[in-house]
Amino acid sequence: MQLSFSPWFHFQLQIYYEDTDFSGVVYHPNFLKYFERAREQVIGANELKRLWHSDGIGFAVYRSELTCQEGVEFADILDVRTRFAFESKYRTVWEQEIWRENAVRAAVNGRVEMVCMNSQRQLCPMPATLLEQLAAQLQQIEFP
Repeated sequence: MQLSFSPWFHFQLQIYYEDTDFSGVVYHPNFLKYFERAREQVIGANELKRLWHSDGIGFAVYRSELTCQEGVEFADILDVRTRFAFESKYRTVWEQEIWRENAVRAAVNGRVEMVCMNSQRQLCPMPATLLEQLAAQLQQIEFP
């Protein structure tokens, strides 16, 4: 099945010393944290909080892939690029890239699949309000 992805969203991020190992290179699990922050920016922290407190709905990582193509270092300013597609009413697929300034290719590529779950940790469909919000924001998305 061919997915219809949103346009790219951009989230700037500075690398702090605490993000790195002894050599000043980012410790690889931190890339997953940066991807998480960027996804939160797309949906919105207030919306995620409302969904959990009002509807008892949240999201969990179902699958993730990470490819590190070059090092990212202390003091770098990064552009975390994020786009998503709806695979079903239960699952979203997020393609994400981390770019250093003036780079010719992404330093890190990732793909994260998220599923919607209720407070009993059971799979549930994404609420219509969220789908409508994202569709209105991104008018190019086709829902399966």
